[in-house]
Amino acid sequence: MKLRSLTFLATAVAAAAILTPAVRTQFSPPVAHAHQGCSDATLVGNYAFSFSGFANGDKRIIPFDGAGIANFDGVGNVSAPFAYSLGGASGTSPYTGTYAVDSNCAVSVTATPGSGGDNLAGAIVKDGDEILATDISSPDTLTLDFKRQ
Repeated sequence: MKLRSLTFLATAVAAAAILTPAVRTQFSPPVAHAHQGCSDATLVGNYAFSFSGFANGDKRIIPFDGAGIANFDGVGNVSAPFAYSLGGASGTSPYTGTYAVDSNCAVSVTATPGSGGDNLAGAIVKDGDEILATDISSPDTLTLDFKRQ
């Protein structure tokens, strides 16, 4: 009886091994490639944008957020007037600057002196339909999202 049970068990294990699909034991992560081919001309037209973060003033951190429409001209110039709320007070501000786009789709924006704005660094995503950026000017801490209209 024991021999019959062992034979049945061995047959069941062999059948299971044959019928079970091979299990992949090696992990292959997806390959990421940097996007190539961006230039100043990638950014052209109107982009709606919003931002939020904090401004530092008088030894305290003040909530700061706003929105506006940026116009990129495709050759390195941007204008982006915006409305904002700073610690509960609201207002509007002009913004002009220049921008540069690297072939890997990194973008930098430098404010024109006196334009009421900060310098930004970010990345172009979705084939130029969106820009994700951060303020690199001290002492503010802002994140921005631009979306092509």
